[in-house]
Amino acid sequence: MVEAMVAGCVALMVTLAIGGPVVSELRRRKLGKQADTDAPEAYAEKAGTPTMGGVMFLAGIAVAAVPLGALRDGDVWLPLAAMGVAAVLATVDDFRTLVGSKETAGHERWFWVVKWGVLIGAGVGVALVLYYEMDMESVLVPHFGDYSIGILYLPVVIGVFFAGTSGIVITDGMDGLMAGVSAIAFAAYGAIALSQGQEELGAFAFAVVGGLAAFLWYNAYPAQVFMGEVGSQALAIGLIVLAFMTGWWLLLPVIGIVFVAEGLSDVIQIAYFKKTGGRRVFRMAPIHYHFQLGGWTETQVVTRFWVVGLLGGLAGVALAVVG
Repeated sequence: MVEAMVAGCVALMVTLAIGGPVVSELRRRKLGKQADTDAPEAYAEKAGTPTMGGVMFLAGIAVAAVPLGALRDGDVWLPLAAMGVAAVLATVDDFRTLVGSKETAGHERWFWVVKWGVLIGAGVGVALVLYYEMDMESVLVPHFGDYSIGILYLPVVIGVFFAGTSGIVITDGMDGLMAGVSAIAFAAYGAIALSQGQEELGAFAFAVVGGLAAFLWYNAYPAQVFMGEVGSQALAIGLIVLAFMTGWWLLLPVIGIVFVAEGLSDVIQIAYFKKTGGRRVFRMAPIHYHFQLGGWTETQVVTRFWVVGLLGGLAGVALAVVG
């Protein structure tokens, strides 16, 4: 447990220290995000805010999690490597959404196919490592115990990888929302890892928590910087890998309750819109915009979503410990 807390502190301090220079460098290079046409009109004023700020907490995570996690337990390289692959791919995506880029950049069918093809490929790689190298093939069910699902474990990992990444990434739409909810989810899985004696995996999880806490210093409303796809994609994949490595991947919908709500709201909105020829269930999707357009301020939406995320995190830890 000591290593995990130290990892969190180190990641926090490193991220906080490099945050200012990173934001300044992003501004100097004019790496600002263009206006989001899928967000309410009020968000147009945020156009030009530096993006790709996720590099600052990824650096802090690496500095803390490598010596306190990966070098002590080689298995911890898996979530770190998966986050690294996601970050590299997402950097390309971020460059396509900068101010001055074509309005359709990042939305062309060919790019979508390549992007998700690579992500699914990464999911397959993660599944193979978990199954063949770490001998993971079961599902932990609260109260009922451990059940082996054999080779079916592989498609389950890949399916969760795809669905989970889709739902988690779209949560990044308001200042501080993605960082805060993700920090809570990683803390919950970190607590589960520590309760099971997975000290090094816990160190990785709390390194992420520390890095995100420091990132909020710069990302809290009004944000000085956005994490960008480089941050959100890495967090999504890192959380999914962490969930499988603890064995409690079945609790992802509980611990990640906000991510589930965001993803489902988007799916429901699109499906209903097509089915009814233009009618909508929500004022706007993902659901955080629905509440904002209903009268909540951006900070109210973010804070209340944190509260819901905390409820899910506490419930998930309780279910895992009792189970």
